[in-house]
Amino acid sequence: MEVSTLTTEFERCRPALKSYLLRITANKQDAEDIVQETWIRAERSLENFKGDSSVKTWLFAIAQNIARDHLRSLKRWPEDVGDIFREAGMKDPDFMREAMAIRHTSPQGQFEIREHIAFCFTCVSRSLPLEQQLALMLKEVYEFTAKEIATIMETNEAMVKYYLHTGRGKMIDVFDRRCALINKEGVCHQCTELNGIFNPKQNAQEEAVKIQMVRDAAKKDKEHLFDLRMVVMKELDPFTSAAAELQLHHLEFDRKVMEQHPTQA
Repeated sequence: MEVSTLTTEFERCRPALKSYLLRITANKQDAEDIVQETWIRAERSLENFKGDSSVKTWLFAIAQNIARDHLRSLKRWPEDVGDIFREAGMKDPDFMREAMAIRHTSPQGQFEIREHIAFCFTCVSRSLPLEQQLALMLKEVYEFTAKEIATIMETNEAMVKYYLHTGRGKMIDVFDRRCALINKEGVCHQCTELNGIFNPKQNAQEEAVKIQMVRDAAKKDKEHLFDLRMVVMKELDPFTSAAAELQLHHLEFDRKVMEQHPTQA
């Protein structure tokens, strides 16, 4: 493969690679640094690429290798991260003041419930064991096959299928118990609460029912509701969406909160 071909393929993969790294590290700077290092290593090892996988799979595997030690050093977040963030945010006037400034001045400062659904999934997925989180993101959001994921994660297909099964089941269970959008007994109302703060003239319930996930919740099909969450994840790029700057500000605050929190999993 020529360097020019690698450059073209890398630029095609860059948005997905960057968003994937952000979602697994919860750190914008780490994501950007790993993307840059991925390019450097790919160019240096170009002669080693034998075409046994797609270029995209190869690039994700390089990025995964760079990120591995860093990711394993990070403590997992608890399932109730939303509650922890909400409490911390209420105690920090700077957080909300900065968020409101972004909301009123940035073209990427909108708040939409569907955007927060994706944000919430990113945060809650960090409560999974690392291998489950990675496999789930790669399969459900970035649409790699089990074989490709095995290459990226340097494991076998049987283990990938195990990670996917257990990770998916865990996430379905967490959201079924917590998310008030799809379960009247759910304890988390953060989407509608934040919508009320950022969009005070907007009816949060009316906005919520526009989301297919909410309309379909009455069907009680947990698998289907999980799939709808993944549709939202795939449709939104956390770096380019209409809410990108606001959500990145939120994510950076949350990451710092969890670094200092005594009850990390």
